[in-house]
Amino acid sequence: MRILLVEDTADVAEAIVSHLTRTGHTVEWENHGGQAARRLDEAFDLLILDVMLPQTDGFALLEQLRARGRHTPVLMLTACGEIEERVRALDLGADDYLVKPFDFRELEARIRVLLRRSGGEPTNLLQCANLCIDRKSRSATLDGQPIELTRREVTLLEIIAARPGRIFNKDELMDRLFTVDDTPNANTVEQYVARLRKKLAGAAFEIRTLRGLGYQLVLHAPAAGDVAASSPAGALH
Repeated sequence: MRILLVEDTADVAEAIVSHLTRTGHTVEWENHGGQAARRLDEAFDLLILDVMLPQTDGFALLEQLRARGRHTPVLMLTACGEIEERVRALDLGADDYLVKPFDFRELEARIRVLLRRSGGEPTNLLQCANLCIDRKSRSATLDGQPIELTRREVTLLEIIAARPGRIFNKDELMDRLFTVDDTPNANTVEQYVARLRKKLAGAAFEIRTLRGLGYQLVLHAPAAGDVAASSPAGALH
């Protein structure tokens, strides 16, 4: 998933970026509140905001985000454990709050909760036909059998499998899969989609290319025999 991290302490930010990138997320880092304010209308799946920031603090960024009608999940970070600060963040529209220093396992768990909540998923398991994606382990199975996928392949599959039928254009997928430092292009997305198609042979869905529009995951209609088999015995047709 695409995450914007706004944190002015370099070693903390670099550790978060490194850790979340290894677990399959695309993380973009801003170390200045004013710079981050100019990016609030971009399509991120999650914002991680430090409270104390140069020029524009995390509370002000949160207020601006919600004032613009953006419902992006927000996780606030702070070195202060005072209840008043936590209450203020939640009242302004934060979805969760984490006090520094923290264990990365807790950070990961809180991110998983926020992402699945925003996607309407009750657990870390994303089921799409005979495909199952485990957001915690960043792995996938097809008919119960593990599929060998790279980090970005899992992320791409998670994006499109979470919303079957929706059309994702290449620009959107590039934004959610890569950072500006990766310098991807449209051919890069095509290559990842082609690899997924090969690895998903036997899936009860297909990834269609809609020329000029993008990509769409489409579920296969059940075979006539499957429909008949699933009908109750003696049912009238």
